[in-house]
Amino acid sequence: MASLLAVVFCAQVQAADEPAVGLTVLSSLERIQQHEAPFGKPAAELGAAKNEVESFQVVIAARKAGEGVRVVAAELSELAGPKDARIGKDCVKIFREEYVRVRQSTPSAELPPGLYPDPLVPLVNPLTGQPIEPLNQSRERWGEPLVTRGCDMYGLPFELFPGQNQPLWVDVHVPKDAPAGTYQGTFRVTLQGGRSAEIPVTLTVWDFALPGGPTHRNHFGSFGNVARWFDVKHDSERFQQIEARYCQAMAEHRINPPLPGRLLPTVKPDGSLEIVAERHAALKQFIDELHVTDFEVPRAPFARLPHSTLRPDYKDIAPEQREKAQRYYREYYAYLKQNGWEKRAYVYLLDEPNVRENYEQVLVLGQLVHEAAPELQVLVVEQTYPHEPTWPDIDAAVDIWCPLWSFIDRDTVAQKLAQGDEVWSYTALVQRSPSYHPQYAQVKDKHPPYWHLDRPLLAYRVPTWINRQYGITGLLYWSTVTTVIDPWYNPAFAHPRHYNGGGFLFYPGTPCGIDGPIASMRIKALRDGMEDYEYFALLEQRAGPQAVRKIVDRIAPSWWEYCRDPDAILAARRELAQQITGTAAPQPR
Repeated sequence: MASLLAVVFCAQVQAADEPAVGLTVLSSLERIQQHEAPFGKPAAELGAAKNEVESFQVVIAARKAGEGVRVVAAELSELAGPKDARIGKDCVKIFREEYVRVRQSTPSAELPPGLYPDPLVPLVNPLTGQPIEPLNQSRERWGEPLVTRGCDMYGLPFELFPGQNQPLWVDVHVPKDAPAGTYQGTFRVTLQGGRSAEIPVTLTVWDFALPGGPTHRNHFGSFGNVARWFDVKHDSERFQQIEARYCQAMAEHRINPPLPGRLLPTVKPDGSLEIVAERHAALKQFIDELHVTDFEVPRAPFARLPHSTLRPDYKDIAPEQREKAQRYYREYYAYLKQNGWEKRAYVYLLDEPNVRENYEQVLVLGQLVHEAAPELQVLVVEQTYPHEPTWPDIDAAVDIWCPLWSFIDRDTVAQKLAQGDEVWSYTALVQRSPSYHPQYAQVKDKHPPYWHLDRPLLAYRVPTWINRQYGITGLLYWSTVTTVIDPWYNPAFAHPRHYNGGGFLFYPGTPCGIDGPIASMRIKALRDGMEDYEYFALLEQRAGPQAVRKIVDRIAPSWWEYCRDPDAILAARRELAQQITGTAAPQPR
């Protein structure tokens, strides 16, 4: 039996006259503007397996004409379940949704400029355990220096005036050993003066659990840009601490964090590896504790080809350098195999080889890796059909193909899968289908679910469904922390057009007094999509691939035609859960 979290809400405001605030509930796929008429459901039913995090939103709206309110507390009580089982407050995280301004639209944006809820400011600083309070200045005595306390971006308290909304985001983690059954508790919002609004919570736990790490392979870049936001040097102890917190945040959202370079084997001048026991132990702990299921093997430093393909030596590797590079790959693969990691590793060979000479470089570098370590996978960010038919065939050099979403072609993806290769997918900017796409006439005017702030949250959840439709087993994104104009005040990557939210899923925690990341609503939607993929894997184990296919076909027929109704996606997910546990009528295979 599986564990589905069903949360039922009814707002009860403890006041005899007109209520000062109203509460409504939104799913994790919806947004509400600050001055939008409140909407949502008086009751909500949410689902989660054991070892899954499920989110909902509580929208607080000031209702009493002419009267503002000050919200001073919000909490979800302990959830009481069957046979005295409890899901404690330590399994709950509550955030205030901060609004950021989109000043110029992303190309082909689906939504207009304006304020968007996205950064999730925790009510409690995770590093200190103390509330994150508003910025203020005060003196102990007249004439003494001002003392500054608090933060620009804070959790509680906050004020609301009639016509204003403030959504709170709630994460509930269902423990992997939670007994099946029904749990009950109360979500309460307290106002200054003692008035409060309460929402009863009913949680139904089904008896199946998600694995610790992601089944869907993924690569989401490194954290080099973090140093800029926190004004630290890459080799400093403080950077290492901040980097570790970003890695933890990635893992909590079912994304594989990059392996910190300081934990990897040392490379000697001759290409051999030195395995330092202390570093190896730390690396093993990192992989085990963060449930890392895939990671990149750094490219051999001895086989770097020129970036400029105009140079006559653009594909030449000197014999002595080639020998060192092959020694490096041989010893790295042996190290991986010794630790049982060889099937998790890949070499990220080349990014977007867009000219003939780049294809020739792929052949040279891929051959070098495969000669040294035939089982070590090579990933190339390229579509599954040639850019030009006269260019070299790079098939022998590539094990994992990674096309842009708008470049994906079902037939050639199927061909690569049939020959034993893997296919991942990725997105960047707003890249349209190329003229050399095999189905260009059919797809040239269509858009996949690009990742930007000024698009629906659903765009971040549905790609794992579409990947499943095509047999694509991995997801790649170029960065979660790229340089933008200003994450909190103008969150645009300008290239030169504005790509709002492009390349970043975490906000720097500095305005909140946190030496670490602030998660976005967008990465929460991505996490939910990664969790959905676990449902696909579990149902396939129980009932075969066709049972999954019947549900996925309804939600994600292709990269250009996919469901845009959040309720339909949540219903399909619930159907997956019911079939996993056998509580729904079995589907014919």
